[in-house]
Amino acid sequence: MKKIYLDHSATTPVDPKVLKEMLPYFTQKFGNASSIHGFGQEALAGADRAREQVANFLNCETGEIVFTSGATESNNLAVRGFIKALQKNKANQNKKFHIITSLVEHDAILEPCMELEKNGIEVTYLPVKSNGVVDINKFEKSIKDNTVLISVMYVNSEVGSIQPIREMGKIIKKINEKRLKDWQRLSAKDRGEKPQKIYFHTDATQAVNFLNCDTKYLHVDMLSLSGHKIYGPKGIGALFVKNETPLAAMQLGGHQEKNMRSGTLNVVGIVGLGKAISMLDKKNVEKNNKKIAALRDMLVLGIKKNIPDVVLNTDRANATPSHAHFSFLDVEGESSLISLDLEGIAVSTGSACASGSLKASHVLLAMGIKVEVAHNSVRFTLGKNNTAEEIRKTIKVLPPIIKRLREMNPLYKN
Repeated sequence: MKKIYLDHSATTPVDPKVLKEMLPYFTQKFGNASSIHGFGQEALAGADRAREQVANFLNCETGEIVFTSGATESNNLAVRGFIKALQKNKANQNKKFHIITSLVEHDAILEPCMELEKNGIEVTYLPVKSNGVVDINKFEKSIKDNTVLISVMYVNSEVGSIQPIREMGKIIKKINEKRLKDWQRLSAKDRGEKPQKIYFHTDATQAVNFLNCDTKYLHVDMLSLSGHKIYGPKGIGALFVKNETPLAAMQLGGHQEKNMRSGTLNVVGIVGLGKAISMLDKKNVEKNNKKIAALRDMLVLGIKKNIPDVVLNTDRANATPSHAHFSFLDVEGESSLISLDLEGIAVSTGSACASGSLKASHVLLAMGIKVEVAHNSVRFTLGKNNTAEEIRKTIKVLPPIIKRLREMNPLYKN
């Protein structure tokens, strides 16, 4: 049985070109990039080249890239490391800081925010509309005088909704500029402290494959990404940190990455990440987006046509081309997932990081979806290697599975 993989938001297969680039760094160019001898410098050269590739993609300086183990670490460093840096400043010791995020963030943002909340940091969790998108007006109104950090994800991993990051960035920039001008207009004796700038972070993990991640275009100060979502290896990620952004290391002891992230560089992973991101040129992205969108639309139309009582939770008008998130009413999502897996088709019920949880998705609940309907959900996420034949098979296999599972449910009314 040929297996069909429709869970690309969880992870992607390593592209053969990426693997080819990585292989020499396992056995030939294996040196520690911190070593000053030839082996080390050869490894460092590979890491430096990858740093340039990531910086070119993000339109930033190489010195603004911090390599991490993945987006979870990048997110933790961005949120916790930023607040730690502010708190280290003696002038801030008695200040109450305010953070803004959204209710549909990945747990790698939500849990650090909740931890900071317990330690006296004020946090606003923005609600979302029924399509999973933050209301830009509510966003602007939530900004306070003591707001220091805003973190909103670019693309939601479960339903694929795209947040208006550029618009948010422009609003933040405008507020920062106004505060500074108002302060500068005051006489020297009336000025007091220089106004605290609001910094903007986005978790772009699910966006890199599909959207413009130019950091200057987005007006962001920090941006997280992960290698294994873009046909690169697992265990490697990066955090863009704009120059002069306050950030304190969360991991100490080795002084790598400009003291921002101690630990021997994962050169093999870094090289793979660099190669993977270098393949995301405008032409390739447009080509892949067009192909994936056509397959996704084919899947959506096929499912809607052949299966009754189904709800599409993905707003295709404002989502990545890969996502199709459904609720098959009166059928547990886990049952659908297992049944499809037995047919050789891999899907998900939500974020892979939360797959061990029996709780209803916090993302779907934030969108106003009822708990029982949230439990009926299945996420299909397509990739560049999927084919029309695979989609046709999925459309053929799925209806009898849903029919059988509903017949097993005594509460289902046909």
